[in-house]
Amino acid sequence: MKQVVVAIVLVGLAGVAAGGCAASKPDAGGDSGDAALAAAFRDRVDDLQVRGSGTVATLLADDDEGSRHQRFIVRLDSGQTLLVAHNIDVAPRVEGLEVGDEIAFSGVYEWSAEGGTIHWTHGDPDGDHAPGWLRHDATTYE
Repeated sequence: MKQVVVAIVLVGLAGVAAGGCAASKPDAGGDSGDAALAAAFRDRVDDLQVRGSGTVATLLADDDEGSRHQRFIVRLDSGQTLLVAHNIDVAPRVEGLEVGDEIAFSGVYEWSAEGGTIHWTHGDPDGDHAPGWLRHDATTYE
């Protein structure tokens, strides 16, 4: 298992070194699961296309500076927390989101000391970036 996690991180680092996301195919979805996110946190990886799911732990105020982002904290089964910054100028707001709700995500992981941030949880209007999404109560926001 340890070798698989190392391989996932090395693939992600190769994508970063190449100046792009680890998974450039739009339907690839990126590395998935708590193990990949734990490795990205441990190794301080940035710009890694990932997908996963967790429980909404905290709802935060929208970030209205520049592009507007709906923000909330997700706790993974591993206990790791992630800030989700969902651009609501590009994609619809996740309606009815409450603490305790389950949410799935696909986006780009950026390292932070608090656990990391997931962004690019939407399509790219220019078509240059792998699309991301959020899924809540059987509705996908992209």
